[in-house]
Amino acid sequence: MDLGIDLGTATTVVSDGRRGIVFDEPSMLLLRPGGGRRARILAVGREAGELVGRAPARFAAVRPLHDGVVTDLETARLYLRAVLARAGRRAWSPTRAVIGVPADATSLEVRALLEAAEEASIRPVTALDDAVAGAVGCGLDPLERRVHLVIDIGGGSAAAVAFCYGGVLAQRTSKVGGIEMTGAVARYLREEHQLLVGELEAERVKTAPTAETDGPLVVHGRDGATGRPRLVTMQPAEVTTAVRPVVDEIVRALGGCLDDLPPQALADVLAEGVLVFGGASLVPGLPQQLETALGLPVKPAEEPLTCVAEGAARALRNRPLLAAYGRN
Repeated sequence: MDLGIDLGTATTVVSDGRRGIVFDEPSMLLLRPGGGRRARILAVGREAGELVGRAPARFAAVRPLHDGVVTDLETARLYLRAVLARAGRRAWSPTRAVIGVPADATSLEVRALLEAAEEASIRPVTALDDAVAGAVGCGLDPLERRVHLVIDIGGGSAAAVAFCYGGVLAQRTSKVGGIEMTGAVARYLREEHQLLVGELEAERVKTAPTAETDGPLVVHGRDGATGRPRLVTMQPAEVTTAVRPVVDEIVRALGGCLDDLPPQALADVLAEGVLVFGGASLVPGLPQQLETALGLPVKPAEEPLTCVAEGAARALRNRPLLAAYGRN
């Protein structure tokens, strides 16, 4: 199997070079505590995600990665094996892959991820910056003689990366992303509506306006005063208000990428615009806020959730690209 893997903090996407997307589910693992190799996997992906806030206390719902990097090698190995099994890999099937990594991941963090992949029987495996992989998945060529600027806003982090002719010209990163936006929605509901909601409900509310722009949102939760179940009606514009502080922080962190570019590079970016992708890019109003802050046209990707995995899969067949941007 030839795979492109986007191991995000919030979501994992796996693309097969022949079959397309074969796994697209939350980056979540439900374990029976025991630690190390004694831990037993009870659920993975969407099944584990649906049990957040519902599972008995004796089980542990964990995210195998934090800010897109491995925090526990054994948990990451277990998770990768489970994901590959769900993606249809047979035990005897040789597997090679390109795995996306955050733009600011250190050499040690990249090595830890590659070791986890190798222990999950993925060989050979190469790391590629998420921003570059996403650009390839959107049809851009990072090897051409033209500057491209892309913004990747994932669950645990965000990055603005400018590249040209096989090299990175400038990059800025932020350690906040979609997960912080989900927390901001939960805080807004608690402070403005006195409603306590779980992570899954806050996540649903955060992205609901993209599909439900014609009317108010009905939010389920617990009354902050009485502790009883209660429904609240929330206007879609309130979601934008709730996440604005997080978006503003991301914009401030990434905007400096433009200051690092030479004038000729800015001319390319102005002519082409900025490409934005990643799960958090779907939050209502975010592309418009980026456009206002940067003073440049911002274009949302056609497939913002899967372009990193798709680009990583394509990179497997592009040796010059991996030679220029690959990380080992």
